[in-house]
Parts: sequence; C-alpha cells; structure tokens
Amino acid sequence: MSEAITAMDLVKVYGQGPAQVRALDGVSVAFGRARLTAIVGPSGSGKSTLMQCLAGLDTPTSGRVLLGDTDLTALPDRRLTRLRLDRVGFVFQSFNLLPQLTARENILLPAGLAGRSVDKGRFRDLVEMLGIGDRLRHLPSELSGGQQQRVAIARAMLGRPEVIFADEPTGNLDSAAGEQVLELLRTAVRDFGQTTVMVTHDQVAASYADRIVTMADGRVAA
Repeated sequence: MSEAITAMDLVKVYGQGPAQVRALDGVSVAFGRARLTAIVGPSGSGKSTLMQCLAGLDTPTSGRVLLGDTDLTALPDRRLTRLRLDRVGFVFQSFNLLPQLTARENILLPAGLAGRSVDKGRFRDLVEMLGIGDRLRHLPSELSGGQQQRVAIARAMLGRPEVIFADEPTGNLDSAAGEQVLELLRTAVRDFGQTTVMVTHDQVAASYADRIVTMADGRVAA
C-alpha cells in the first residue's frame, strides 16, 4: 500500500441527545509515506480528534483507520497499545518528558517499554542531527523548551515508527525555537524518510509541510 495511514469515512460523536457533538463527520483522507502533512483548522474543527483517531488514541464511532494494511479500528486494546509502541511515534506540545529521567533515558524509554534493542548507530545519528549530544545527561528541568522538544523528537524517531504524530509541536516555544523544531521535522522527512502528520493552528508551521489538510466543522474542507 502506497499510503502510510488512511482514514475511511470516520465519524466521531461525543455525548447524547441535545448535547451531542459530531466532532468528525465522515472524514476520508490518506497520508503519503515520507511526507510532512499539516492538519489545520480553527478550534472545534475536528483536527485534534482526527489525529487522535489516526494515532489509535481514540476510537471512532464508525469508520476505519488503516496504518499500512492494519485496521486499527479492529484491534483490541492490548494489541493497539503494542502497535503504538512499535509503529507510531508522538511529539506533543507539552513535551511529555519524565522529569526524573535524563534526556538520554527519556529517549530510550519507549524502546525499553517495548523490549526492543537500541540501534546505537541510529541513536548517534539522531542525537547529532538534533544537536543534543551535550545534553544527554541533563534532566528536562535543565533544558530549554527547544531542547526538550528535540529530545521528544529523538524519542519519537528512535524506533523507526511508520508515522510520527506531532500535536502543536511548536505551541510552547518561542518563534526561533519553533522554527528550529520545524526545520528538524523537515530534515527527518528528507534524510530519514520519516512520515509525519502535524496538527497545528500556526500558518507558519503549516508552511513547512509538503501538504496541508484543512478541517472545518468535522470535515475535510481542502
């Protein structure tokens, strides 16, 4: 299959009766391999809900999500958890680093949880690309926001995931640090063939993408 991940007629409904909200309303969209795609739209457009369903963090009310040829919506919780460890990477606005672990330990954590051996050559290449080699022994509290996000990117990429989902990756950064992170995400696509899906409200961030998917009222508008 040529697409990295595909949504097929996704519907997501929250609540019941008069309070019911249709966050996704029949969304069908595919994301190509080795590309950076930005999902944009105003608050309430459904962009974050779409990403959560694509990543297996939330279950659609109806429809299907295919990661390669694997139907996420057909997997039981335990297999879905394992799939996220093995085949998906995450970069969050709030970094989500464990404060008691060093940068190195945070990067290696998913591999340890999954019981995977670490490719030391890839670890060195990522650390060099991200410019954090001299920060590996530091705790998150000893790092700048930009450095913390670089650690998060290294953690996401180390296991060669099929897709990285980046949720507002520059949201907690100043403009200079944000631009550096976006350049690194582009480098990951170019040099490592890393498929990345990024949710953002920032048009500058979206301009770094190969493709922009615009959401409005729970649907793909463009």
